[in-house]
Amino acid sequence: MNDPRKALEFALEKYPEKVELMPLEQLVIESARQNAKRPAYVKLAVPDDVVKGLKGTPRADQDMVLLVRLPREVLQRSESRIVLPGEVR
Repeated sequence: MNDPRKALEFALEKYPEKVELMPLEQLVIESARQNAKRPAYVKLAVPDDVVKGLKGTPRADQDMVLLVRLPREVLQRSESRIVLPGEVR
């Protein structure tokens, strides 16, 4: 699958036990905000098997690693017991 969003949706629906979630704040070992001399950056401490698949041309035999951001309003809605129009539970 070339579309990361579709790949994530498929994995979460069909194989949720195989999807690894790592909260970013637990992995950050260094970070810096953007300034006039350089862009913002984050340095992460991740397992070696994740690192070896990140560089180079994507291959069929490597895992897809995604950075997913869940907006605050979505997180707040996930804890609500009120179902809004358009939401399916």
